[in-house]
Amino acid sequence: MSKPSIGFIGLGLMGGAMVNRLQDLGYSITVLGNRDRTYLDAAIDRGAREAENAKQLAKSSDIVMLCMGTSEQVENRMRGDNGVISGLNNGAIVVDFGTSLPGSTRALAQEVADAGGSFLDAPLGRTPSHALEGKLNIMTSGDKTAFDRAEPVLKDLGENVFYLGAVGSGHTIKLINNFFGMTVANAMAEAFAMADVAGVDRKQVYDVMAAGPLHSGMMDFVKAYGVEKDPNQLAFAIKNAAKDLGYYDQMARDAGVTSVMSQGTLAALNDARDNGQADDMVSQMVDYYVNRFKT
Repeated sequence: MSKPSIGFIGLGLMGGAMVNRLQDLGYSITVLGNRDRTYLDAAIDRGAREAENAKQLAKSSDIVMLCMGTSEQVENRMRGDNGVISGLNNGAIVVDFGTSLPGSTRALAQEVADAGGSFLDAPLGRTPSHALEGKLNIMTSGDKTAFDRAEPVLKDLGENVFYLGAVGSGHTIKLINNFFGMTVANAMAEAFAMADVAGVDRKQVYDVMAAGPLHSGMMDFVKAYGVEKDPNQLAFAIKNAAKDLGYYDQMARDAGVTSVMSQGTLAALNDARDNGQADDMVSQMVDYYVNRFKT
């Protein structure tokens, strides 16, 4: 069977790696970028076509993929006279790989359905290096028939491809996942800073904690910086963590509840972001807590 034509919007570090993987597997790709052309030009050099706008990209694609930073960015590419929805072919599938607000996702899914297409939210786990190898975790939800059609392509990109039910479920679960992960990371970061205040050795704190049921991969990522000064084991910027926790908080409020546990983590991430650490990795929140305890 012939491979579906792919339109890909958002060739940053992750999106660029995903397009590279699709090109390795022989997919026909149309691309649309933004200001940074690093990965866009690399894809074009390997045979991808560049669209003038999102409408043109959609017209040439069986599956439109977006890998963008915020719900607002996704909405801007989807809507309007030159947006994806205006150019969708009947039966086309749109896949949002970013971490978006579930309410926004459900609204876009209805607009896509009204235009004769299907919308899947499919947020990602793991890193760009995993994307290059087709080993992402992909949390997909939306119309099951559309998922079944897109699944072979998703499996070319992901080692673990989950189907999670009604549209918006993927983004909901991703936000819950990131809330939990960022809360654990911040707790470990503060633990190392408190060790300094209390005059005990950070590595000894880690060794005791890791010997029991508290041990986790997230602890190890923060320990890599807190003890070994390697910030890149958790390659996730503080500004992006703050965005995701903000979305989690918004999701809770949209549901009519107030999150208790996220508030301290969100406040710390926002404060670090706004005071010079926006581009630091999350493990470097250790420095934030160290400095906070000095004031």
